[in-house]
Amino acid sequence: MAGRSGGGRMGGGRSFGGGSGRGFGGRSSFGGRSSIGGRSGFGGRVGGSFARGPQPPRQTWPVRPVIRPVIRPYRRTVWVGGAPGCGGGCLLPVVILLIIILLAAIFAWQGSGRDGDITKSTVRREPLPKGSVVETSYYTDELGWIGNPTKLTAGMKNFYRRTGVQPHVFITDNINGYHYPDADVVEEFAFALYDDLFRDEAHLLLILLEYQGEFSAWYVTGAQAKAVLDQEAMDILLDYIFLYYNYTNLSNEEFLSTAFDKAGKRIMSVTVSPWVYVFIVLGVLLILLLLFLWWRKAKQQKNLEAEQTEKMLNIPLETFGDSELEELADKYKDDEDE
Repeated sequence: MAGRSGGGRMGGGRSFGGGSGRGFGGRSSFGGRSSIGGRSGFGGRVGGSFARGPQPPRQTWPVRPVIRPVIRPYRRTVWVGGAPGCGGGCLLPVVILLIIILLAAIFAWQGSGRDGDITKSTVRREPLPKGSVVETSYYTDELGWIGNPTKLTAGMKNFYRRTGVQPHVFITDNINGYHYPDADVVEEFAFALYDDLFRDEAHLLLILLEYQGEFSAWYVTGAQAKAVLDQEAMDILLDYIFLYYNYTNLSNEEFLSTAFDKAGKRIMSVTVSPWVYVFIVLGVLLILLLLFLWWRKAKQQKNLEAEQTEKMLNIPLETFGDSELEELADKYKDDEDE
């Protein structure tokens, strides 16, 4: 992800890491909402206007249009019994299949839209055993971001339920008085804050630092929580945090809640490309199409044989000789016996 710092630091105990970048406006502006948009690490959008460059001079002299007659030969094509080599109407299932392929491709493209840049989960993880966490509060807000705690904790509790790790978000604009602290300063502060807030090693502490458009996210995972929230898992969570930070249609509570909820789902499953499901569906549809065409061909052959039989029965018997009549009689007698 653009704007993200390198991975975290992991030792025998807790792990520390984070990422930062530059946003425009920031969510602390204007009552906690982004004024211009933009998200950390993504460049963002900047408002403004665009002016045209020099334009070529217009023609001022009269221009007389030149009209040339266009003669097209008339050709009429008459299809009898459907398209050539195709029993009437067999083009319909092909058209339907093409439409389904198009819809499946659109679905796959949309499915990989927002989440396309999110780190993929490559391993299946097991949640921490129940009882690992001594449950605490879910956030500390020094910037007045959170106006509806219920909306915020909904997604965070889903994250806790899936992973067994309880998250806590610490929202601030400075670390020990520094608005732009170095990673070492943040790490020392984060480890001390973890000890102040929790009495177990099954928590996740996420520090969100925003000041004048600069936004960064730092984390400390407890020694036990690290069994679930490894480096890949934390990359997934930070990716979602940076992604939804810019969604100005979401409130601060909703952006954090959504990020935690989606991250919990992705962390605890193996990411499968949407194209896999598309190819499975297309394979089944192709088999059904082949079976339909085979059934249609067999039905056409049966109808053709019935039509030929009916034509033979309608031929006057006087047109056949005695030997031919005997052969026909024997043939239809055998058919009736069958």
